[in-house]
Amino acid sequence: MNQLIIVAAAAMGGLGIFLGLIIGFFAKRFRVETDARIGLVTELLPGANCGGCGKAGCADFAKSVVAGENPPNRCPVSSREQISAIAMAIGVDAGESFPQKAVVFCGGSEDKTINFVHYNGIRDCASAALVNGGPKACLHGCLGMGSCARKCPFGAIEIVNHLAIVHSELCVGCGNCVAVCPRNVIRLVPADATVHVFCNSKVKGAEKRKYCKAGCLGCRKCEKLAPDKFKVEGFLAQVNYAAEQLPSFKDVAAIGCPTGSLCPEASRSDNEKILEEAENE
Repeated sequence: MNQLIIVAAAAMGGLGIFLGLIIGFFAKRFRVETDARIGLVTELLPGANCGGCGKAGCADFAKSVVAGENPPNRCPVSSREQISAIAMAIGVDAGESFPQKAVVFCGGSEDKTINFVHYNGIRDCASAALVNGGPKACLHGCLGMGSCARKCPFGAIEIVNHLAIVHSELCVGCGNCVAVCPRNVIRLVPADATVHVFCNSKVKGAEKRKYCKAGCLGCRKCEKLAPDKFKVEGFLAQVNYAAEQLPSFKDVAAIGCPTGSLCPEASRSDNEKILEEAENE
């Protein structure tokens, strides 16, 4: 009996050694070398895993930086200090940094627009757009179902009166909201821009007025006063974000937009007060 146990134990031990040798051989034969710099870059990144860089997450982005596919500044969440630290750590160019933020180019809140139908389906913008173009009469405005707010990993978007509002102090410009908007109402603009035309429709002004009180009329008052800062396409004025000087609160006060679609982003709930202060400066 004892001899049987000894033989069994020896057989199991021999089998274990044999399998261990095989595993060791294949582990060495097919080993994938990992660049230690990838782990270093991953540690220096914010760890938000927002996907704003176009990669699956921070670890995937770190691989692309080490491989030279992306510069460190491609991460929209990283601060300038973090970008510089990554560039210095692995010896690459940080790249020029252009901070951006998201803006919802629509002023059609519930009290300023007309709804064609009552939508009682899934609270999702893409789903609502499939039902006769959505409940709002304007086919170019924000649907207000909150898809962008749910997609934002930083809590920078709030739905107020069926209209998405971006809190610029929280937005890092990751672009997740841009990708999920079915009407392309949300776009990324320079982070230092404070004045926007909150309208996305190029249809005639008279047509817009039938269903929205906040739409741009295409009157060209802004373009006439500051042609370097504004451009009009169709019946829609837009800020020239490539201008040497971006529009200011003083410009808005001087133009006096008849519908208020041109206004400072921070003052959408307190527009008159800020514009009055700008006039008195």
